[in-house]
Amino acid sequence: MTNRTPASRKQGLSSPVKRHSIKRWSRLLFRSKTGTVGFIIVVAVILMAALASVLAPHDPNEINAINMFQPPMWIEGGSIEHILGTDNLGRDILSRIIYGSQISLLVGIASVVVAGIIGVTIGIVAGFYGGWIDSVLMRLVDSFLSIPNILFALVILSVFGPSVWTLIFVLGVTNWVNYARLVRGEVLSIKEREFVKAARSIGVKNWVIMYRHLLPNVASSFIVISTLSVATTIILEASLSFLGLGIQSPDISWGGILSDGRDYLATSWWLATFPGLAITVAVLGIIFLGDWLRDVLDPRSQSRR
Repeated sequence: MTNRTPASRKQGLSSPVKRHSIKRWSRLLFRSKTGTVGFIIVVAVILMAALASVLAPHDPNEINAINMFQPPMWIEGGSIEHILGTDNLGRDILSRIIYGSQISLLVGIASVVVAGIIGVTIGIVAGFYGGWIDSVLMRLVDSFLSIPNILFALVILSVFGPSVWTLIFVLGVTNWVNYARLVRGEVLSIKEREFVKAARSIGVKNWVIMYRHLLPNVASSFIVISTLSVATTIILEASLSFLGLGIQSPDISWGGILSDGRDYLATSWWLATFPGLAITVAVLGIIFLGDWLRDVLDPRSQSRR
């Protein structure tokens, strides 16, 4: 009889546990119609952004004066070469939508990461320490809440100029307050539980408690609100680009494509319609997936399963 080392036992147990976890999540996902639709849409958008150079039939910035305002292929005057038509400079709409998904997703995800880091840190510190630290940080949160996000973004972008990284920073700074308030409320409850009190009683450092005990317990709420915030951020980026203060040429985003077509709605409706549909479908997919995650990660929902 051979003796198995602890490492081998751990390795032998990890695979079934992972398989069980994957099966459980797959079962919960495909049990929900909205969750399944949202997951398919989100995966499709991510793959479209990742494989843009392969999927796009044309160079998205290639100007062709001969093909200006060419309608979609199913309308008289359209061609299969430009499935969704061309814009006022003869650029292929489908290729621009495919490439535009890269910037829109980058801005949406990166700004949420920035907001999450700021908000979760402030929320955990405020909830854990309480007292004057909590009061000062929450007054800071109230100050940010009193300023409309779109107005704050317009001022910063007007001062520093529109760019991808400036937009990510601005959207991250304007959205962190939601994370801070949510995390603070949960930490106020979690820090009174026995495992946190036990850790403090044996002299565990405060930063270790916050990192090892508080952060994992607020992770599920952070994931849910982050997923929904990505959808909101994509819409906000599109709004700023539509106003001319978002992504600038030659960079391509869905909001920028929509802005380029707003002057031709009466004559060339496809210039703004298809990027608008891309934004709508992507946002709905993210919202559907976020709603499913909220149901799955809610302890009350899990207890009913």
